[in-house]
Amino acid sequence: MSRKVALYPGTFDCLTYGHLNLIERCSRLFDRVIVAVAANTDKEPLFTVEERLGMLRKAVDGLPNVEVDQFDCLTVQYARRRGIHFIIRGLRAVSDFESELQMALMNQRLAPEIETVFLSPGLGHEFVSSSLTKEIVANGGDISTVVPPHVERELRGKLSKPNSGLDTRPDRVKDKEAPRAARLKSRQRGGAKP
Repeated sequence: MSRKVALYPGTFDCLTYGHLNLIERCSRLFDRVIVAVAANTDKEPLFTVEERLGMLRKAVDGLPNVEVDQFDCLTVQYARRRGIHFIIRGLRAVSDFESELQMALMNQRLAPEIETVFLSPGLGHEFVSSSLTKEIVANGGDISTVVPPHVERELRGKLSKPNSGLDTRPDRVKDKEAPRAARLKSRQRGGAKP
């Protein structure tokens, strides 16, 4: 019996729990899943390919049938080279459908032996996007429910605004009570209210 191998391509700039939800679900549906970071993209990524690969590898460490790789060619060229017959794409909302369908149809024209499989997001991940996540971080917002802690630290290290009024240094990500505790101590000593 032939093994079913799926390719989940993307920029993963930045990796979210929505991405991880799809990866975990694919790991149950397919014998092997290759998560491939697109190196050649029209987008200007925040993270280098190496940084994105590192964050992905750390996040999927517990999934033995998931491999992380990179590519810099057409997705179907990479899939053919690796002997992959399924490309996974996530559809968060109707707005994704038109561009994803157009891409799937072109891929079908270029490589008719490769099928595109669309998966809906898991509950709670419907409107999570990398660009929105980066915008929230850049403005001092909480993204702890959207990305893994190691990704949050990396994002805050690159995007935190020094004058946002929040302590968003990477070493403070896990201790959400630290800023509040500092304010309380300041008040107890008679310091000004922030």
